Amino acid sequence: MKSVTLSGSLRANVGKVDAKAVRAKGLVPCVIYGGKEQIHFQADERAFKPVIFTPNAHIVEINLDGTVYKTVLQDAQYHKINDKLIHADFLEIQEGKPVTANIPVVLTGQSEGVKKGGKLVLKLRKLKARGIAAEMPDSIEISIAKLDIGGSIAVGDIDIKGVTLLNAKNVSVVAVQTTRGVAAETAATPAKK
Repeated sequence: MKSVTLSGSLRANVGKVDAKAVRAKGLVPCVIYGGKEQIHFQADERAFKPVIFTPNAHIVEINLDGTVYKTVLQDAQYHKINDKLIHADFLEIQEGKPVTANIPVVLTGQSEGVKKGGKLVLKLRKLKARGIAAEMPDSIEISIAKLDIGGSIAVGDIDIKGVTLLNAKNVSVVAVQTTRGVAAETAATPAKK
């Protein structure tokens, strides 16, 4: 995985009242866990753009008063009404220990079924993966070139060296569905004898 950096400052107080005051300043209250102790900090909301609003998964190097922590974003919470980021949780990467991360799915190629008039449906945009952070991919590329109408690719069909996918094996990631136009064409064509 590629790395991105995020700078922040440690929070002296924790709790709902303090978090509300932090948000009022345009900052986001955050937590790093998974190390020796939980670390509470705050960061500028604009600094999250390369961390959250990206098509790839990243290792996030958080700089807090000169100390750098290697982490993976575990959870981001948003306001119900205005969709502003209100909290972020990071998992500290321990050398040699596996981490769990949501890796985006990237489709490559042109599907045979789509060329015939089928509809491509991406059912899972991210897959939950577990592995050593250094071996985790930025994204999971799936070739759909051989996918025909009615065909699909399930989680169990995807194999990534050094990474275990945690989603159920039988869950469909991408499929090509029949459209009304294709169904009407098939019905209009008489069967050959």
